[in-house]
Amino acid sequence: MFEPYLMGLIPLLPALAGLVIFLFGPKVLKEASHWPLILACAASLFIALSGAYSLTRLGHEASFSHHAGIWFATGGTHPVVAGWDFRFDPISGMMTPMVCFLGLVIAMFSAGYMHGDPGYARYFGVFSLFVASMNLLLLADNLILLYAGWEGVGVCSYLLVGFWFAKPSAAKAARKAFLVTRIGDVGLLLGIFLLWAGCDFQLDLHTVLEKARQLPEDYIYFAGMLLFIGAMGKSAQFPLHVWLPDAMEGPTPVSALIHAATMVTAGVYLVARFLPVFSRSSSLLAFIAAIGCITALLAALIALTQNDLKRILAYSTISQLGYMFMGLGSADGAASQSELVTVAMTAGMFHLFTHAFFKALLFLSAGSIMHAMHHVIDIRKLGGLRHVLPWTHIGFLAGAVALAGLFPFSGFWSKEEILKSLDLAAHRTDGHPDAYKVMTWLALITSGLTAFYTFRAYFRVFWGEEVIPEEAHGHAHESPTSMVSQLLVLTPLALGIGWYFGYSHLLEHYLAKTHGFAHMEIEIASKSWIAITSQVLAVAGIALAYVVYIAKPALDGLMRKASGPFYKLSLNRFYLDELFTIVLVRPFQVLSWLIHVLDRELWDRLVDSVARLPAWLGDRVRPVQNGLIQFYALAMALGLTIFLVFLAFGDRLYR
Repeated sequence: MFEPYLMGLIPLLPALAGLVIFLFGPKVLKEASHWPLILACAASLFIALSGAYSLTRLGHEASFSHHAGIWFATGGTHPVVAGWDFRFDPISGMMTPMVCFLGLVIAMFSAGYMHGDPGYARYFGVFSLFVASMNLLLLADNLILLYAGWEGVGVCSYLLVGFWFAKPSAAKAARKAFLVTRIGDVGLLLGIFLLWAGCDFQLDLHTVLEKARQLPEDYIYFAGMLLFIGAMGKSAQFPLHVWLPDAMEGPTPVSALIHAATMVTAGVYLVARFLPVFSRSSSLLAFIAAIGCITALLAALIALTQNDLKRILAYSTISQLGYMFMGLGSADGAASQSELVTVAMTAGMFHLFTHAFFKALLFLSAGSIMHAMHHVIDIRKLGGLRHVLPWTHIGFLAGAVALAGLFPFSGFWSKEEILKSLDLAAHRTDGHPDAYKVMTWLALITSGLTAFYTFRAYFRVFWGEEVIPEEAHGHAHESPTSMVSQLLVLTPLALGIGWYFGYSHLLEHYLAKTHGFAHMEIEIASKSWIAITSQVLAVAGIALAYVVYIAKPALDGLMRKASGPFYKLSLNRFYLDELFTIVLVRPFQVLSWLIHVLDRELWDRLVDSVARLPAWLGDRVRPVQNGLIQFYALAMALGLTIFLVFLAFGDRLYR
């Protein structure tokens, strides 16, 4: 049986690995600095899997909890007591093994990818803290500890995105990621404060989830909106999505870690955790679903024209995260039907689970391409690489068919759950059914766009005439075994894990045991037209990509001309970065300039004047101290005369 105190080791072991690497990596471990992380991830994975298995043997609302001590406490009327409180339930039981396993795979891949880099030890040290912070976030059973994990993930992402800080673009991308996600973090902190105040000043997550359901709907709406703003920042949802494409400046395994196992999944986890509370506010869930829908479609439209392979994958992540939020938001109108809230939660979390595996595979495959092509990643400079990189080709293809949602691969099963949940929301009498009808169709259209841009990248890189960039001529070859082996590990999981859990409904029933969610008594079947339509659109997208980029390449130019201004809009990301610069960045720059001028020209001069006053007064009286005895004698005589005159005639002055 799983011992609850062991769950604290899941984040602690990677944290200790990071400490060991920082202390001994640069001078002692050197090129072996990856081993503490690998061993820590393997041990944490074993503990997490044993806990997840133990939960399957327990009943509804199964969980393990452990209090490891007090972190800090305050006095006052409403004391704040933040403890090292951990809870292992089905949601964290799904996510912690996923984080530890993908962290292990990506760490082993990184050992080959980062070989020879002067910051090798620093990379694995921050990587360790990244995994530790994410696990802390997932296991935290109080709001303060959750926020600590949340901020830890943000700091580590900043350090890894800007890992090559000497490169200006990397430093700029790291700052952008940090600042944009700060907007969301402020929202999360304010939301936590509202929940703390509204739930009798309790921080315990289990208690907060119970008491928050009794709050007025308007209170839930505002607190939930603030929490969702936090999720929008971390999970790159419109309009706070602009940081994620630029985060590609870090090492490619970092991209796999951020997009698959950590960081961007934190926002989805947060909304799923609070979904029983959010379901009390129909407007809040409709807003969450609408933002997800806008993000999914917008990111897919931008990905259609991008030429940087990693940027294409980044926009696909943003789009798929939008799918997850659509799934979670489809609990709208289900407050009186708690089973349907469970359907929405399991749909969003199932897609998060499958997406983690095939997106990690796609990014690691992109990293293998970069390694072989001397960091050239522009798909216009690549072609016909399936013969040069046969194993990488297999890995990328497996990830592509899963991402495109082709039957019977992983993406199909999890997307179907989201589409099913959206369709259920579209046919309820409560909530916003008309909005969900539109979202269902937009989600289907997005699935077709996803298939097109995914296979556009695949065909451009691996098919057609062999094109190898000048930087790699004479050196193009398959990646080393340490990298390729991890692609082969992920390939069957990316293809089949969705089928295993989707066909059997095991994950759905497992997640339904989470506290606050209703147990699923019956299976809710999908409508056949949804599955057929999604498959037709996916196949059509792949076929169109094949015709345009393989069968008749001349159509590419014709399509660009026919699309008119849309092509330029998509290529330039709908000018959203420029819009942000005009609306937010420039006004703050002007404000900071004004403050700088006032500080320098007004306050500095005023303070300097006050500082110069004693010196000025000193200059006025300095001639008196001239060192001449005669002058001092004369001054004493004058002083004595004045004193005697005052004694003789002073009384008359006061009459």
